[in-house]
Amino acid sequence: MESEINEIIKSRLKKLEILNKRGIDPYPTDFKPTHNTKACVDLLNDIEKKGLEQSEVIYSAGRITAIRKMGKAIFLDILDEVGKIQLLARDNSIDDNTKELIELLDIGDWAGVIGPVFRTRRNEPTIQVNTIKLLSKSLKPLPEKWHGLKNVETRYRQRYLDLIANTDIREIVKQRDNIIFELRKFMKEQGFTEVDTPILVPIPAGGMAHPFKTYHNALDRELFLRIATELYLKRMVVGGIEKVYEIGRLFRNEGIDSNHNPEFTTMESYQAYADYNDVMKMVENLFGQIVFNVKGTFEIQYGENKLNFKPPWKRLNLRETLIEKSGIDFNVCNDVETLKNEMSKAGIDVRNQLSWAGLMDKLISEKLEPDLIQPTFLTDYPLEMSPLAKPSKYNPNIVERFEGFIAGMEICNAFTELNDPIDQRRRFENQEKMREEFPEEERDRLDEDFLVALEHGMPPTGGVGIGIDRMVMLILNQSSIREVISFPQLRTI
Repeated sequence: MESEINEIIKSRLKKLEILNKRGIDPYPTDFKPTHNTKACVDLLNDIEKKGLEQSEVIYSAGRITAIRKMGKAIFLDILDEVGKIQLLARDNSIDDNTKELIELLDIGDWAGVIGPVFRTRRNEPTIQVNTIKLLSKSLKPLPEKWHGLKNVETRYRQRYLDLIANTDIREIVKQRDNIIFELRKFMKEQGFTEVDTPILVPIPAGGMAHPFKTYHNALDRELFLRIATELYLKRMVVGGIEKVYEIGRLFRNEGIDSNHNPEFTTMESYQAYADYNDVMKMVENLFGQIVFNVKGTFEIQYGENKLNFKPPWKRLNLRETLIEKSGIDFNVCNDVETLKNEMSKAGIDVRNQLSWAGLMDKLISEKLEPDLIQPTFLTDYPLEMSPLAKPSKYNPNIVERFEGFIAGMEICNAFTELNDPIDQRRRFENQEKMREEFPEEERDRLDEDFLVALEHGMPPTGGVGIGIDRMVMLILNQSSIREVISFPQLRTI
């Protein structure tokens, strides 16, 4: 196979040499298509309604995906962003330059074509070639002779080949763009202002995650890739931007699986004078509107399940649901050893969990998440798990926090935001102590500059972080996050 590919490359390099000798630029600067492949078909349909057999001369372009010689005629297929169309080069209709060039073309080359659109006797929309222009010479063959790229690792490592070979991947890229457009439209309708916050930060705070480190030579200091946008967006609220959000990349030094990628896209939003109940309504309305506008219905298929995104979503109290599903009451099991023992009795492996918060996170993921198929909010978390959330008015050991789950995946995390700077400092200090005691576990960090901002006063605020990649997975019925991220991180071969 490798020797065959090497022979193909040699042949193409020889053609490249011939092109250069003949003064034909194999990589010209431009070509101006007037019609893409879909517009060509639409044009043909329009002229046929008028009783005409072929259109005026048009300009189109794309990658050659097939070449078929039939006597004195040559059929080619070109593929562009929206589809494919056939070309027909007859010996008596092409100019001399095209006759000379066409023998040097290969599958994979980019070509521009000039000629009218017509329909063949086999009813195939076709561009009659008057002139062909080589736009880019391909030196390597397309995968598996272009008939579809199947190897998963190759698909992810060489996404450009995946996009050429698999039309459904191109559709995912376009639909992801539509989903994010609808998200921005919803937020604009709700009066939110979109902002950008730093990616390189001195303190990787605002979430529980291990960060990536880097070094800035000019500043002579260590910096980190952000793990959250939260603390900078809250600074905006302190400054008087009452409804603020950001869509951006986050970076967490964590494992890779079907639901996790070390760099991923989120939307975080913060709204003054709102609490977590207001945010819950916003989240269910946001998802509902996006799903309906993209899919035309609130009910969509995901794997074996039909999901209904129509608001309102189910709301479950965390403590009550844990008691029902596991028999464990975290109010009673309020120390590490007791909780460990009860979780072990429930058949949960607790060997890698060291802290009470870590155990609780494991308990939720084992006993609750797999059964949360329909869009559901879990509400009212223990304070120890939520260092940035405001305590409940009814129980100081519980915070006003919810997580949203769909198809067993967490898709959002939200709080009534803690705006008491003294309490926030105390909680950050506790996180720092816990991080020293349990360095293997993910902990938040104390950000002094954020605390100074908070000391200037932040109004009551509701905030949420939504995983965009998982949102796209759900709406487009994709089981792996690597299908919806164009260039996912992969292990070294």
